[in-house]
Amino acid sequence: MVLKSRIAFGGGCHWCTEAVFKALKGVVIVEQGYITSIAPNDFFSEGVIVHYDQSIISLPQLIEVHLFTHKSTSNHSFREMYRSAMYWYDKEQETAFAKAIQKLQPLFSKSIITEALPFMSFKPSRESITDYYSKHPNAPFCTRYIKPKLSFLNENYSDIIKPST
Repeated sequence: MVLKSRIAFGGGCHWCTEAVFKALKGVVIVEQGYITSIAPNDFFSEGVIVHYDQSIISLPQLIEVHLFTHKSTSNHSFREMYRSAMYWYDKEQETAFAKAIQKLQPLFSKSIITEALPFMSFKPSRESITDYYSKHPNAPFCTRYIKPKLSFLNENYSDIIKPST
């Protein structure tokens, strides 16, 4: 039986985030687009909705991968466009995020700035830019930004990545 659930993430470019989550076992669908939360984060920021089978991959595993595959400790000048967040759909997800931060913070040299925010709305990306890595794996952007993240997954999360990654 498939125990499908969903969670949304924002961090860096949604092309990177989409490619990272598509590489994970148990991830069924990754919707790329723009996400809003509540004020003061009520404007669209790049992100993905991850639909996953919780009997194969857990929410804490997804959170961990997210934190380690984008600049989760950097409050850089593009944070409005690339909000560092996990968007929750229910209080259990919000609690799971708080527990994950508490567990993982000691592994980071700086404070994690990623926020747990309530999911409000989603606007999908136009078709021409979805699944960018699969369509253009040798494009300069993919070579510079996405491939290193996928290499990181191969080196650190080989037990939860799909064989083709």
